[in-house]
Amino acid sequence: MGILVWVGLALGSNLMAYEQAYPMTEAGLCEIKTLPAGMILRARTDGGYFRENNGLFRKLFETIQRNQIPMTTPVEAGIQPGTMIFYLDPASSTREDLKMVGGVERKAVEKRTVASIGIRGGYSRESFEKNQAKLREWLQKQREWEAVGEAYAVYWNSPFMIWFLKRSEVHLPVRKKGV
Repeated sequence: MGILVWVGLALGSNLMAYEQAYPMTEAGLCEIKTLPAGMILRARTDGGYFRENNGLFRKLFETIQRNQIPMTTPVEAGIQPGTMIFYLDPASSTREDLKMVGGVERKAVEKRTVASIGIRGGYSRESFEKNQAKLREWLQKQREWEAVGEAYAVYWNSPFMIWFLKRSEVHLPVRKKGV
């Protein structure tokens, strides 16, 4: 019975009505997609993401709680240097009264185009690296697109979600060749 409770909690937490900043890429699929402009909160460290992720999340979560900001998905993670990005919902993005925790900044991001690979499974450095390699291999076959930045991770679920139900992506900024 214990496993049924965990599965129920995991599935239930996936059904919560968090606003999505943009659509999720299906697991196993590679695609080119355009991400909308928006307002974000960003925590940064000089160390690598996989070494500092809990500290980055803690800073963002404290800012979110302190300001009673609704949760959104996904969270984006820059690898080196380590960053964690949380998208503000439309109402919070215009608020002037937000109080930032030390190490958290508010920033506007422009519309951008990325190559994306959808992933199912745990959030780890190994998964990120394996799927980044798959995405780069796929992108080399796309004659009209080229990479223009560093790959980063995109996490859709709570850290408390059972690992085999977690969804994530690797994004690689791209542009049309010759532009």
